[in-house]
Amino acid sequence: MPMIELTVPAGSLTDAGRKSVQRDLANLLLKWEGAPDNAFFRSVAWAYLHELPAGAQTTAEDDAPRFRVDVRVPAGALSERCKAGLVQEATALVLEAAGLGEADVMRVWVLIHEQAEGTWGSGGKIVRFADLVEMAKKNA
Repeated sequence: MPMIELTVPAGSLTDAGRKSVQRDLANLLLKWEGAPDNAFFRSVAWAYLHELPAGAQTTAEDDAPRFRVDVRVPAGALSERCKAGLVQEATALVLEAAGLGEADVMRVWVLIHEQAEGTWGSGGKIVRFADLVEMAKKNA
């Protein structure tokens, strides 16, 4: 049950990018988690888009838009290889959604937050990583 959030300055995404980036990021996260490609797992991969008002994001140097991707997964859900692939592809997706290129790669930061065992809850109860693995097997 991964979650991914993109925080951007308002107006920094293209129209097409704004329409597709959330679903694209959710699908990308499922891919790197190795989740089955089915309706159940797509329904529990949540994606949020947070658009900041004008002036709410800056650096010590300039006001060019910066993009933060926050990923929440159970601890152990992503290997180091998968984390690296997710960061690389999420960065490319965000740049494309903003109409930017490789020269702007440092404007995108991807932060992976691993939820410790016993700190992930759904349906009114704690969900453990082993529970998610079992769900994946049943819904494959």
